[in-house]
Amino acid sequence: MEKLTRKYGLMTAICMVVGTVIGSGVFFKAQNVLAATDGNMPMGIAAWVITGLIMIICSAQFAVMATKYEKVNGVVDYAEATCGKSYAYYLAWFLVNIYYPSMTGVLAWVSARYFGVMFGWSLVSPEVLALSGFFLIASYTMNALSPKLAGKFQVSATVIKLIPICLMAVVGTVVGFTSGTLPQNFAGVTEAVGSSGGGLFAAVVATVFAYEGWIVTTSINAELKNPRKNLPIALVVGAAIVVASYVLYYIGVAGGASTKVLIEEGATTAFTNVFGQVGGVFLNICIVISCLGTLNGLMVGASRGMYAIAARNEGPKPEMFSQVDKTTNMTGNSAIWGLFVCAFWLLFFYGANLTEKGWFGLFNFDSSELPIVTVYAMYIPMMIMWMVKEKDLGVMKRFVLPLLSIIACAFMVFAACYAHGYTPYMNAQAEGKFSCPVIFYLIVFAVIMLAGAVLKNGKAKKE
Repeated sequence: MEKLTRKYGLMTAICMVVGTVIGSGVFFKAQNVLAATDGNMPMGIAAWVITGLIMIICSAQFAVMATKYEKVNGVVDYAEATCGKSYAYYLAWFLVNIYYPSMTGVLAWVSARYFGVMFGWSLVSPEVLALSGFFLIASYTMNALSPKLAGKFQVSATVIKLIPICLMAVVGTVVGFTSGTLPQNFAGVTEAVGSSGGGLFAAVVATVFAYEGWIVTTSINAELKNPRKNLPIALVVGAAIVVASYVLYYIGVAGGASTKVLIEEGATTAFTNVFGQVGGVFLNICIVISCLGTLNGLMVGASRGMYAIAARNEGPKPEMFSQVDKTTNMTGNSAIWGLFVCAFWLLFFYGANLTEKGWFGLFNFDSSELPIVTVYAMYIPMMIMWMVKEKDLGVMKRFVLPLLSIIACAFMVFAACYAHGYTPYMNAQAEGKFSCPVIFYLIVFAVIMLAGAVLKNGKAKKE
């Protein structure tokens, strides 16, 4: 049977981390963070740093795992080595049917949204929805027909998306100090916030979407040259670049406009103030390319998900989903399933979050953020079993790093539940009915995982 070849190098892997994580989130979530903290700049920076540290800690733990385990699909391999084949199957099923596609669908819409801004289209217009579908299919086509081209596009998009971030971080900070805007925004904190700490949790969750996607890099484990060396380097170096970029960009944005203006009009206003109207258009173009780069990175994971399951002779039709195209060296059938579930979650996100009353009643929830409730929870057993099994490692790698990872994961789960609501409340959008986003998301999660349990043992395995 045809197998995947080692076609990606270290630079592609680093660009996968940076390019998949840095997308639209850094640009539009800055406004959410400011709103959540009532313009408290230090608290906002703390939110970016906290989530960044969580990313670095978890990526460092997976980097250590990458030096010991190598099979088909990074994080699924680590789950199998630590918690067994069944746990690995359910993690892979979750990734391919909820985590990757839900984020991929959102990124398709966000890419279309920023493209539509240049033409004055409404965020919920038919044009934006149609363009979302086109971007989704275009990303799938590039990955399915030419995975090498998809890798080159990832590198190019990563370089392009760092341009506005670096410019805003440097020039915005200088302009902010010169005009006095930056010191004023920091000095205004005591008047802006009389805080209880709730704002920090909401701000942390707002940054989560901007930091998500780094785990996708492990999905190219079987296609990465010297993965035991290159994957750990890519995870740690990529994570560090992302955190530094986000914090410096956020500070630069604060130098371009007052916190009040940024909360009301968004961070793009700061870019226009610093670089002029032409600069604002340039930012939108860079954001579109940035979003498409992230979309491409997520599609890499989504298109390989069913292959990771079938390669272990599990799941529905393993003989079909384990096929690798001889010409493109791509998991074609797996990619088709990935496109389907991505399209489903795009439709769900649009109906649940962008329509006036929502299409799904009590099941209207934010599919761009709530999957973190389960993905980080599913990492915890892996960390625990790592500490139990890896008796040949030193204290730092066996206990300290995984313990920090467990704390980080638990914090992310708690923060997500806290911000999105885990107790029933009256929801005007759902026509006055009780709503509880976390609970109803978990119901959907349970149904999809139950379907995975039914389909777990493929025909090929029985034969």
